[in-house]
Amino acid sequence: MPNSPDSRVRHRVLAMAAVVAFLMYLDRICLANILTSDSFKAQVRLEGWQLDWIKGAFFWAYALFQVPAGWLSDRFGARVLITIYIAAWSIFTAATSLATGFVGLMLARLLCGLAEAGYYPAGSGMMTRWAHGSARGFSSSLISWGGRVGGATAPLLTAWLILAFGDWRAAGWIYGGFGLAVAAAFWLVFRDHPRQHPGCSEAEIRLLAEGRGEFLPTREPPRRFPWADAMSSGNLWLANSVQFFTNIGWAFLILSLPDYLREVIGLSERDSGMVSTVALTIGILSLPLGGLCTDWICRRHGRRMGRMLPMALSKFVAAALYLLALQLKSPVALAVVFGLVAFWADLGLPAMWTTMQDISGKHQAQLFGWGNMWGNLGAAIMPLLFNKVLVVYDHNQDRHEGVWLCAAAFVLAGLCALAVDATKPVSREPGAAA
Repeated sequence: MPNSPDSRVRHRVLAMAAVVAFLMYLDRICLANILTSDSFKAQVRLEGWQLDWIKGAFFWAYALFQVPAGWLSDRFGARVLITIYIAAWSIFTAATSLATGFVGLMLARLLCGLAEAGYYPAGSGMMTRWAHGSARGFSSSLISWGGRVGGATAPLLTAWLILAFGDWRAAGWIYGGFGLAVAAAFWLVFRDHPRQHPGCSEAEIRLLAEGRGEFLPTREPPRRFPWADAMSSGNLWLANSVQFFTNIGWAFLILSLPDYLREVIGLSERDSGMVSTVALTIGILSLPLGGLCTDWICRRHGRRMGRMLPMALSKFVAAALYLLALQLKSPVALAVVFGLVAFWADLGLPAMWTTMQDISGKHQAQLFGWGNMWGNLGAAIMPLLFNKVLVVYDHNQDRHEGVWLCAAAFVLAGLCALAVDATKPVSREPGAAA
């Protein structure tokens, strides 16, 4: 019944948001396995430097469009914009399968990155309206969890689709068609504010409004990015640095691990896909735990400690696990240890998301996009840094120096996280904290 006091619309909205994140990561990560597949190599001849730029193209576009996409979401509403984003990136994922060379692949991945850029900034603002304030960390973790499930599924599913159809192009077409269906479903399920949803009861609206003061959808949206506040906030720059260095460390798992497993360890295409999927599957288990952890610490020790501790400690452990992985050759052991790298790296992700929600005030999507931009610039330059380090220092072709780079990035992320304070809003305007 639409207006029953026990309506649970917020749960359906959260589940739909997780499905969208699943699709987004599926489309994002499938490329690494496409590029290493035998059918791709037989059809498309590319130089090593071209492969590096194609791998990074998505992240450059994704990073640089974060702030404009966040502004659009704040200005015109998440429902319309996210639906457009989903449909667009699905079309461009399908277009990847039409490419015949370097230029076509670059263009498809750049456009896919532009389209995907808006989802997480809009999703951050969405969670401030659709999640109860005391469960913000756990709710944010479930969206991230959907993305990581997509990332964990992508290597094995993409490898299976390529082998089943005998052609790398099949994966992009199938993912694109699935995405258009998800765009339609999102439009049906979501509204920009609980008060605008016909299925939300007054009891559910009151629950979501607790501790927020006025809870109305009619406030004037911000018309400009708060450049002065963003540029002068040391706290925000520290949070940006956490994301930047974290993504340099984490991007190895989605961009370079398949190559490492095939060329250094000597695994087959199917086995490398299996190990990558197992590793990323282990990683996704941490996200709900990380969300519960940051909420629990906040309730007992305050918001600063509740956000800072998971962010910082998780990165130091992830760095140590990278160094352990270098000592291993067994596929099972590699899957477990790389999985633990992903687990600990992601344990602090809900704390990072909710820190941005805590400090962004009315500029939710824009400032989240600003921070996410710096994070994805880290992912964009990771392939270039990784291969530059290998060229200069990797004289025996074991790629250890590249993995050391990723471990060092995690250490730097942890050091920056120690100084982040989620109680200090970016804006100097009164009542800016969310």
